[in-house]
Amino acid sequence: MQKTVKRIFDIIFALMALVLLLPLWVVLAIWIGATSPGGIFFRQRRTGLHGREFNLLKFRSMRINDIADEAQAGTNDPRVTAVGRLLRKSSLDELPQLINVLRGDMSIIGPRPHMLKHTEYYSRLIPDYMRRHEMRPGLTGYAQIKGFRGPTPRLEDMENRVRADLEYIDRFSLWLDLKIFFLTIWKMLTLKL
Repeated sequence: MQKTVKRIFDIIFALMALVLLLPLWVVLAIWIGATSPGGIFFRQRRTGLHGREFNLLKFRSMRINDIADEAQAGTNDPRVTAVGRLLRKSSLDELPQLINVLRGDMSIIGPRPHMLKHTEYYSRLIPDYMRRHEMRPGLTGYAQIKGFRGPTPRLEDMENRVRADLEYIDRFSLWLDLKIFFLTIWKMLTLKL
């Protein structure tokens, strides 16, 4: 029952957000297009529910490059555009994932989806890594509000993220989702996410 309510919330929230944020989408699309050649959106194959692959959508925050599917963006990454830095800092680059939510690829709250290369690599190193795919990946999640987001240069960084993801799955409730949702909004407003 809780997962059904969660899915209904996902659809209603994603539709409302898409409608309300449409003017912002237009501004961001113009800004991205005017400051860097290439498309407005970035698509990347990610691992979703039950290990199924899907195309994750983002506003493009990097210059077009050949290693986007292999290398995470790091601090002061030269591939990131000036507009991209702002988009990433504010998490506005994630807004197109509302479309992924409507498609059923993602949820508002859940473990963040990883690149296919990372799934393959870390599934061999971290016990129970693949359990993170027992729930739909989310726009935000428990790991993100605990501070485990961004680049994972050390194995320990990914282990911490996975540990938080598995804790979320084991403790899942609508109350926990609401807590994560409001903490994410707070961190976005204070630019601490």
